[in-house]
Amino acid sequence: MILYELRCANGHNFEAWFRDGATYDTQAKHGEVECPVCSDTIIQKAPMAPRVSKSGLSKSGSAKSEAPKSPAEDRAREVAREILTAMKKVHKHVEENCDYVGDKFADEARAIHYGETEERGIYGEATSEEASELEEEDIPVHRLPFGPRRDS
Repeated sequence: MILYELRCANGHNFEAWFRDGATYDTQAKHGEVECPVCSDTIIQKAPMAPRVSKSGLSKSGSAKSEAPKSPAEDRAREVAREILTAMKKVHKHVEENCDYVGDKFADEARAIHYGETEERGIYGEATSEEASELEEEDIPVHRLPFGPRRDS
């Protein structure tokens, strides 16, 4: 696993774990890496200092095949699992209790807000620009990192 410091086109910095560098490259190329703040998919690696641990080296100075995990790494993995579990619960709740409106989300949110259609929970896709416009109009929306399921 590798941890990257990332930055979206809107300047938000965040970290993300990937199986390896090639996995990051593939997901970023296909727009599958998403900013957790604004859902932007134009992502770059941010400058970061590498963390090199001597505990991951053998007596000869070469990298061991399986470095021992530090308590911090174990805790980070545990927290990541907890976050993923919580997000799966949120996704399931939204899918079971709200109407999916696809890429018509912004139009449907406006229609509900202005009383042009029945009030109900909805979810779907909106561009960063559409979401910002909804927020400027004081239309309550929440950005969730939905997206296609990935096994990586």
